Amino acid sequence: MTVLEDRIAMAESDNTSTLDEMFERLETMHVPEGYKVEIVEGTIYMSPQRDTHWEIILDIVEQLRTKYPRKRVKSDVRIDYPGNLNGFATDVTAMAEDAAKTEDHRWRYEDVEFVAEVISKGTAANDYGPKKTAYATAEVPAYLIADPYQGRCHLFTQPKDGEYVSELSVAFGADIDLTTTPVGLTLRTEDFPRD
Repeated sequence: MTVLEDRIAMAESDNTSTLDEMFERLETMHVPEGYKVEIVEGTIYMSPQRDTHWEIILDIVEQLRTKYPRKRVKSDVRIDYPGNLNGFATDVTAMAEDAAKTEDHRWRYEDVEFVAEVISKGTAANDYGPKKTAYATAEVPAYLIADPYQGRCHLFTQPKDGEYVSELSVAFGADIDLTTTPVGLTLRTEDFPRD
């Protein structure tokens, strides 16, 4: 089967596909280097990783590493979230101390303490929309969106009933206080580049 035939078969599926089946099909396809793939509400998204994107991700990871051991900080690792066919490959994820993989070798969303997404033009609507809802429903304590197009970070905390009760928006350059969340540190944004 060619990549085109495989994509047509996926598009014509009857919505009964599971995330595992969808990811299995994706594994047989060629994904260009420098792209990440995730499934949001049953739709497959491929987005390129730009320098700006990577620099912000790396900056966040380096700061998290002052508190979290390397094995508890993840990037682009599939975690299935509540909702219809949500298999996200989050830009940055920090896991709880006692987090352990399931029998099928996946991390549980219940063990996620922090998520950061860096906006890409093509997938920004997902990060501000269905992914934010899924993270709130999963009760992820802190969800950060870094938006290099706006030059702003948006921090969502206090998940309740599928929504975040608290939102803080700061310009790149300002510190983000995460000391009242399980993350327990202040995130500096002065080196976050803009697009």
